[in-house]
Amino acid sequence: MASRALTPFQLMGILLVAFLATCHAGGIAVYWGQNDGEASLSDTCESGNYKFVILAFVYKFGKGQTPQLDLASHCDPSSGGCTGLSEDIRSCQRSGVKVLLSIGGGDGSYGLTSEGDARDVAAYLWNNYLGGTSSSRPLGDAVLDGIDFDIELGGAKYWDSLARDLKNMGKNQGGKGVLLSAAPQCPFPDEWDSNAISTGLFDFVWVQFYNNPPCQVSAGRGAFMDAWKQWESVPAGQIFLGLPASKDAAGTGFVPAGDLNSNVLPLIRGSPKYGGVMLWSKYYDDRTGYSSAIKSQV
Repeated sequence: MASRALTPFQLMGILLVAFLATCHAGGIAVYWGQNDGEASLSDTCESGNYKFVILAFVYKFGKGQTPQLDLASHCDPSSGGCTGLSEDIRSCQRSGVKVLLSIGGGDGSYGLTSEGDARDVAAYLWNNYLGGTSSSRPLGDAVLDGIDFDIELGGAKYWDSLARDLKNMGKNQGGKGVLLSAAPQCPFPDEWDSNAISTGLFDFVWVQFYNNPPCQVSAGRGAFMDAWKQWESVPAGQIFLGLPASKDAAGTGFVPAGDLNSNVLPLIRGSPKYGGVMLWSKYYDDRTGYSSAIKSQV
């Protein structure tokens, strides 16, 4: 069959459709590090499914404590066993994946007692994981892209100070700056992260729309969209829909991939601050293939 050249108007139409299809294209963020048996960090990034990988967690810090990192059985930071991840981190970054470090979590010993305490924690994170220098960097000499605030206990004070200090260190001491993200619960405003997010310094907010029945997708379209719109009102760069990657990953809030693609993402994809989907976690995603099933629709 003979082919016909496209007219200028047809070509413009195709380009316009392609632009509209991608102007709100989102990405997938995934938490990595808290479960035995999940893919390695390098394999996670090489999959091509994720735009952000969040290393979890620094679970102990503040209040005069020596900060501690826990990456389950992936490596033992206390013996220097995690420094080998530096090459994986650099490999991720070369492939365009941003790698952040999450502080906090649902089970830990952390909190901030003063602005000075916040400065001390910021300095520790800067020197040990970001653009500073230290003789004992737990992940080696790779420079992470930013810090994720997954604050679920330890009080609500001084997280805004920590955010300002981290951003200022990135600006004042050169380098590529510091990305900030937060993982609040979907009830608005968040009990712990609210003051920090209100600073306007956060690039990404991946809201946990799970283990929170009043505002997660299963609460119904009205309740879910009311919560989504509230989160869109915060002064942050992009808002992500946080979901468990399997039924086993959370008590409530799992949304089957087909339902997400057909009924949920179309509601929010056109939102001005829509950034994509956050998944807990890589371990569960490995078992369900959830990210692969939703990637084309995110």
